[in-house]
Amino acid sequence: MKVKDLENLNNEGVDSLSSKERRRFLQFGLSITGVFLGGSIFSLTSALKAQGALRGGNIPVTDFPYSPHYTMVIRQNHCIDCERCLEACRSTNSVPAHGYRTTILERSVPIAQDQRERIFMPILCNHCNNPPCVRVCPTQATYKDETNGIVRMKPEKCIGCKTCMAACPYNARYFNEENRAIDKCDFCYDTKLKESGGKITACAAACPANVRIFGDLTDPESDAYKLIHSPDKVVWVLRPETDTLPNVFYMNA
Repeated sequence: MKVKDLENLNNEGVDSLSSKERRRFLQFGLSITGVFLGGSIFSLTSALKAQGALRGGNIPVTDFPYSPHYTMVIRQNHCIDCERCLEACRSTNSVPAHGYRTTILERSVPIAQDQRERIFMPILCNHCNNPPCVRVCPTQATYKDETNGIVRMKPEKCIGCKTCMAACPYNARYFNEENRAIDKCDFCYDTKLKESGGKITACAAACPANVRIFGDLTDPESDAYKLIHSPDKVVWVLRPETDTLPNVFYMNA
């Protein structure tokens, strides 16, 4: 079944989404065209020319909360589980052996009689626009960077209560036993972004299959921007029902 057929099949589900939910995605230049798997996955498409597409709304799609507005696109079906991204992350960000800032989930699906296919899903902090981890932190050790939207940590403020770990719907945090504080992906802010001028993260640079595409949602010349706004691609986010508005998007190449 083609992508357009899937979208047509699921378009009825779009009407059941709240106007607030659709308006928030439109603010990032994306329009919801379909709902898959009982609402667990949205089909998104470019809405660059949309103005007031939602009932009662007149929202300019160029309004971004941050500039630059960092994002990552995961081309999921390219992942071969070589773990070079994990190794690069550990060495670049001094992640201890017991920790992780990114991981790769695996599942096996049947494709024919007595045959199964292994599918890999890279996972990292989604740097949500509505991050539950920030809301629940009692000491403001985890916070949303007001300039670029990256969800970051202040280890010196962390009391190790692990409340943010419980609140994260992506299981993207771990407790660093060495400094007794929570650690997580920060898009290599201190270790890579400053050095590269905000162009690349360690995991994206190390990937031989070009799975992880890092970029700026406000930059039309960014590869990530172009992928997200490609009219012939289906883009999805993980766990949209949590209303976190993630900045990590998934697609098949």
